[in-house]
Amino acid sequence: MPSTSLVLPIAGAGTARRRPIFGCRSPSRVPATRLRRASPLIVVASASASATPLDALIFDCDGVILESEHLHRQAYNDAFAHFGVRCAPDSADPLYWDEAFYDELQNQIGGGKPKMRWYFGENGWPFSKIFETPPSSDSDKEKLVDIIQDWKTERYKEIIKSGTVEPRPGVLRLMDEAKGAGIKLAVCSAATKSSVIMCLENLIGLERFNGLDCFLAGDDVKLKKPDPTIYITAAEKLGVDSKNCLVVEDSVIGLLDFKDAIAIYPDLSNVRLEDLKLLIQKSLVTG
Repeated sequence: MPSTSLVLPIAGAGTARRRPIFGCRSPSRVPATRLRRASPLIVVASASASATPLDALIFDCDGVILESEHLHRQAYNDAFAHFGVRCAPDSADPLYWDEAFYDELQNQIGGGKPKMRWYFGENGWPFSKIFETPPSSDSDKEKLVDIIQDWKTERYKEIIKSGTVEPRPGVLRLMDEAKGAGIKLAVCSAATKSSVIMCLENLIGLERFNGLDCFLAGDDVKLKKPDPTIYITAAEKLGVDSKNCLVVEDSVIGLLDFKDAIAIYPDLSNVRLEDLKLLIQKSLVTG
């Protein structure tokens, strides 16, 4: 049978308020293939709608296990400020990625370094404290991206370790109950491996992290989302058919990634929240 996807809006999510992009001209649009959306989404993609038993549950990390988009954005903007990253030489303010733009960016380009490569490629390589003039050679461009990304990763770790970040409600219970039911658990993230490990150890605990049947980060695959390699690799390592996996994703790019790793399925993104509430009410009455 065809597979299915369920798209649920995050409760309380509002329309992002656009702030000015300081120190740079208005950012280029993200790739034209992006899907427009009114608010952030939680995407639960199931590989099969048949009665075949579920073999594996695969989580993304950022936006699924924790609300992290704003934390990554903060860390990037802190990094841009720290290194004085400016797209225009006469600008006194560092580059700043606003909420609305970053929401679009992270839904189309997976991984921090690819995000910066794309952005600087579209808007011009920046002036910074790292180089007196914008880098022109490929090696210098990579050096700039590497230095900014490394600093950003450490800054992100500091934010997570601050004790102010908690896992999303229901995540730990879902993991524990799935594990108890004999379902294999995996986490697949496009983020830097050291960052994801630190994040998981702090949020789900060392015991749950060590109990994962598979863990893959952006460092473990050559191609980032929306390329399906990370999910195909996870299914292989888990020893299960990808059609018997269920992936919990929070972004359009992740859903496209998973779609390409399995059979084609119908898009149910027009499912209304009211319909889901009614379904839950009926299940409570009949259950």
